[in-house]
Amino acid sequence: MKSGAVCFILVLANYIVQFAVFAVAQQQPSETTVVSVAATATTKPGAADGTLGPALTGVRRPLYRLRCSDVVEINLTFSPDFNQILTVLPDGYLPLKGVVQVYAEGLTVPELQAEIRQAYTGVLHDPEVTVVLKDFDKPYFIAAGEVGRPGKYELRADTTVTEAVALAGGFTPRAKHSQIVLFRHISQDTVEAHVLNVKALLKSRELREDAHLRPGDLVYVPQNVISKIRQFLPASSLSLYANPAGF
Repeated sequence: MKSGAVCFILVLANYIVQFAVFAVAQQQPSETTVVSVAATATTKPGAADGTLGPALTGVRRPLYRLRCSDVVEINLTFSPDFNQILTVLPDGYLPLKGVVQVYAEGLTVPELQAEIRQAYTGVLHDPEVTVVLKDFDKPYFIAAGEVGRPGKYELRADTTVTEAVALAGGFTPRAKHSQIVLFRHISQDTVEAHVLNVKALLKSRELREDAHLRPGDLVYVPQNVISKIRQFLPASSLSLYANPAGF
């Protein structure tokens, strides 16, 4: 009986080992597939549904793209009669001399140069075209609300919100220092709003938290509550609110 039990145990152990080997063999193709997918994802970072994100295309310094009201100078080396200085129209087109107009908005200067060369190919033999960007919409920010000089300002260098307010003439006595709003365009149809407590920021001297502007940003300084209701208060009670900057 003992020898029969030993044989049974050996047979059972053999089946268990075979089953384990079979299970490992079944799992192996699945692991290979996962590695293959990971390798594919590594070779194409940022790819989703076959499309690469614009921030991951590898272009570190993208070329400027033309906008409406930009001015370009077009020179044809062997046909100076066709030299011209043109402005990109509000509809995005560029009216060329002697040929059909070309769509220029959104193109880089080299891309526009190729389009103009193609347009003149039917009129001139092997035209050589040079395009120079003469004038363009320079980076800017807008300061509005309770600042000394509201308006549009060129963004010539790295500028923070507090520096932008200073450039715009500083706060007026009616300004609400604790609730400055920074409006920023994320896309053509989407605007992001950030509320900044400039009063607390300056008091704590933590200027590292001061937001840096981007081209097209709008810095809006609202009116404080006391100045809104001042016209409805009797003159005797105004002395209680002599320091509107506290708001």
